[in-house]
Amino acid sequence: MNKNEHSNIKEKLFKLFVYAALVLLAISIVVPVAWVFMASIKENSEFYGNPWSLPKGIYMQNFIDAFETAKMGSYMGNSVIVTAFAILLLLVVALPASYVLARYKFFGSKFFNNMFMGGLFINVNYIVVPIFLMLLDGDKFLNQNFGFAFLLNNKFILALVYASTALPFTIYLLSSFFITIPKDYEEAAYVDGSGYFRTMISIMMPMARPSIITVILFNFLAFWNEYIISLTLLTKEAKTLSVGLMQLMQAQQAAANYGQLYAGLVLVMLPTLILYILVQKRLTEGMSLGGLKG
Repeated sequence: MNKNEHSNIKEKLFKLFVYAALVLLAISIVVPVAWVFMASIKENSEFYGNPWSLPKGIYMQNFIDAFETAKMGSYMGNSVIVTAFAILLLLVVALPASYVLARYKFFGSKFFNNMFMGGLFINVNYIVVPIFLMLLDGDKFLNQNFGFAFLLNNKFILALVYASTALPFTIYLLSSFFITIPKDYEEAAYVDGSGYFRTMISIMMPMARPSIITVILFNFLAFWNEYIISLTLLTKEAKTLSVGLMQLMQAQQAAANYGQLYAGLVLVMLPTLILYILVQKRLTEGMSLGGLKG
């Protein structure tokens, strides 16, 4: 066996190993998701037999009970409001900030860049308690001086916290893309009489669309599935879907009502699965354009 044949065998074995690993990974992801969808349409009596058996029919009452009785519909509405407002607020702040930090040098620009880069290494779950205590103190101050409080149990304050914690990564990704755009576009716009703001809105942001879409999709997945901050800041009825799901799991496990439990899981997973399937190609393209070139 010559050297080339030996190299070809090693390459084929490596590819075989990679394919086998990918197949196993796909199975480990697809099988649990498929099992949840299958379990969500079973009647409760079917869970006491073989758990891997196919459902005898489509029992949609599980979804009706989860949506109405367990208030998952109300929780889903809260999640939609919080996620939409958080993404909107994040884009309003992050787009001009990342553009200015990427394209202009001014006093303090390096400091701000370093601060945002440092924010990438902060785990948000570790600062939940300080955020809660600050909002609690703020509510006490408002109560004592004005007779009302609104910082805790407020969906829009939760959205503000989400947007704030997502700023470091978002600005890093968008800045990395803005840096790669040639300055000729801006110079041509200035010659035509366009100001800084109009240049940013009309020229630079349309060119940054791949990264903007990536930011929207990435943060949608993060905000929609977030649990710790929502559980801490929304302590009353206005809960998001992930917190409502955990309460449903605790209640239905005790009541042995498994069909309603899995229907709640489907309600949480379905929007993110559909969104990811539809835009996974655009998501990976935006990540490569915005992150790898920087």
